[in-house]
Amino acid sequence: MTRTYIDVHVLQTVPPSNLNRDDTGSPKTGFFGGVRRARVSSQAWKRATRLAFNRELDPASVGVRSRRVVELLADEIRSQAAGVEDGEATKAAEAVLGKVGIKLKPARRKEDPQESGYLLFLSRRQIQNLAAAAVAAKNGGDYPADIKKVADREHSIDIALFGRMVADQTDLNVDAAAQVAHAISVHAVEDEADYFTAVDDHKSADDEEDAGAGMIGVVEFNSSTLYRYATVDLAALENNLGDPTAVRLAVEVFLDSFVTSMPTGKQNTFANRTLPDAVLVQVRDDQPVNYVGAFEEAVEGRDGRVRRAVEALASHARELQTSFGFTPLASFVAGPAAAGLSPFGDKRPWPEIVPAVGELAASRLGGATAAAPA
Repeated sequence: MTRTYIDVHVLQTVPPSNLNRDDTGSPKTGFFGGVRRARVSSQAWKRATRLAFNRELDPASVGVRSRRVVELLADEIRSQAAGVEDGEATKAAEAVLGKVGIKLKPARRKEDPQESGYLLFLSRRQIQNLAAAAVAAKNGGDYPADIKKVADREHSIDIALFGRMVADQTDLNVDAAAQVAHAISVHAVEDEADYFTAVDDHKSADDEEDAGAGMIGVVEFNSSTLYRYATVDLAALENNLGDPTAVRLAVEVFLDSFVTSMPTGKQNTFANRTLPDAVLVQVRDDQPVNYVGAFEEAVEGRDGRVRRAVEALASHARELQTSFGFTPLASFVAGPAAAGLSPFGDKRPWPEIVPAVGELAASRLGGATAAAPA
């Protein structure tokens, strides 16, 4: 039995920013180690990662998550069967989704096609195959006996990595091969407020008008050095994708996209996009290990926190390895501030590490067994 996990640890400093807002517009935070930390939810960084896939993958390798699945399928049906009218395509799409067991409900606007009651995640190939089945049935043929399986084969890379939940057809669920932790700051934070004004250009040119602003507002922000963590279960990924070439591609694309992406919250306001200060990738055959315990005691200091954070991460990783005997198969180190991680491996350019991890992952495929779901 072979298990392989790819752990990704990232330390990244961001300037004043509001990457991920709560329901009041404030930056998300959380208590850890007795102090308030900046926090970016796993959902926010997973979406940023998934959007980054678009710069590296063919659109056919990326899925679509939407309630408007009838519209998506109807569009594909019309592309496969020339001359099909909108109404016919919509009925055919509704019929094939009904055969799969997807429940639909009226859209908000009466003139729009029906929608699923939740976001439905489908790969492009699944959309194409369901549309083909609908076209065949419309032309007098029968639906495939395994029509439900048509929606459960040929998963896209993002479905294989992040999973899929289908509320009313649980046998279509896909267990995620990747887990992403909420990013938290390695130190305590206090939110600040940016009071701003916007000038009315036309009004300000009128000498007889008052000099008041056209509008005023407040934007909350903080700045932080974040610890980010994700892990990929290679066996689960192989189970979801099947094709070893696709598995290696998924590993490499996920690594690069997770490490270099950033949520876009208030980005136009703060221009806060940065790259990581330090990255540690470890390939393991025991279990995934999150090193967040390195920062249970908040990092302090007025002369910068990155160096102290790197030292704390390295120390904690070594102590865990000594205490529990969990030794990685391989470690890869990158980033301008990663010198303190040198005991785990030579620092290398990130573009060299991504294919190196992909090659190691490919060598581990075959006969791998995924961890049983909890």
